Amino acid sequence: MEILLIGAVLMIFAVLASAWLMTFAKWFPIEGIDGGFLKDYKTMVRAHVDFVLMALFCLAFYAVKIPLPVAACWLVVIGGMTNPGVFVIAAFDPNFWDKTIWKAYTIVSFAITTIGFVWIGLTLLNFAL
Repeated sequence: MEILLIGAVLMIFAVLASAWLMTFAKWFPIEGIDGGFLKDYKTMVRAHVDFVLMALFCLAFYAVKIPLPVAACWLVVIGGMTNPGVFVIAAFDPNFWDKTIWKAYTIVSFAITTIGFVWIGLTLLNFAL
């Protein structure tokens, strides 16, 4: 279950990195770079929020101290990094949603995340019942 804590810390670092990136992109533009590398600011905000939420889920699952399947914890952490990753990639690539490779990445990411969250959810429910 420690992977949940490690994953949450990595996601918090991603939150900080995206915050700095957005701050510099928006309020401290650099000549020749401004508007060039971060194509979609709003989508980066979505990534930022998604990283926060995924980190909080990992911390909450870790904090309940109910034994959880290690594989389910890994799936939640992998999904917690790759789901917001969809938005990060899309923020830099304006044609993201048109590319087959990114559609496949998105589907796999969502599937991994869904399986992990459902597995942990069922484990928590089973413990409560």
